[in-house]
Amino acid sequence: MPRVHQNIPLRTVTATRYVTPFREGGSLPGLVEADDLGMYVLKFRGAGQGIKALVAEIVVGELARRLGFRVPEIVLVDLDPALAKAEPDEEIQDLLDASGGLNLGFDYLPGSFDFNPRVRDPGAELAARLLWLDTLTLNVDRSWRNPNMLLWHREVWLIDHGASLYFHHRWGPGWQPADEYRYDAADHVLLPAAGSVVEADRALRPLVLPALDEVLTLVPDEFLAADPAFDAPADVRAAYRAFFARRVERADAWVRALEDTRAARV
Repeated sequence: MPRVHQNIPLRTVTATRYVTPFREGGSLPGLVEADDLGMYVLKFRGAGQGIKALVAEIVVGELARRLGFRVPEIVLVDLDPALAKAEPDEEIQDLLDASGGLNLGFDYLPGSFDFNPRVRDPGAELAARLLWLDTLTLNVDRSWRNPNMLLWHREVWLIDHGASLYFHHRWGPGWQPADEYRYDAADHVLLPAAGSVVEADRALRPLVLPALDEVLTLVPDEFLAADPAFDAPADVRAAYRAFFARRVERADAWVRALEDTRAARV
């Protein structure tokens, strides 16, 4: 079973076989087998969302893990574009060709299926904490249309955080975090089930910055060096930390807004 907590660097594996695409994802992730005989859902660096989506996956996924959520193990996957030679689909060939080197993999959870809170109650505490986490990280991709949660071994597992931290697609020289960010929680899949967001905030807010320092070290320098807005990976890490520091500092305001949204829905 994938680990719930992970306080060591991300493992690196080598893809040995491309198995099948997951066509329901906009970035066309695929299932691969690796040299450790594990199976991983692969997110490609050459996909349309680019390397920043992989950075968001690591930062938000590993932060979520340290805040007590279940997240499949995240690994770095070394991909040889030569694997494309065995693929008849031209779109997949192009994606493999464009993704040589380090990519991102997620431990495959066999037998898991999409979690539907209308079928199974997630519990008011879990719902409130996840609503809080997604607001903190500006995750716009946890709606009824696309809940990005799996049920596996009777537990809820979080997946697909590449759409989080949307601000990093628009930053540049001199960037500073804003005091407020646009986030509409009204469409969040767990809003109707959520308990007190104030209680969730009280439990989770003190954990964010201490956990973040460790999480940011997990992002490969190679991924951060690809960001043209900064001169060095250390500068990119400092920018992410500045965002979270400001987000935590301003949490009273967005927690009140979440509570108002929740009260109006209830």
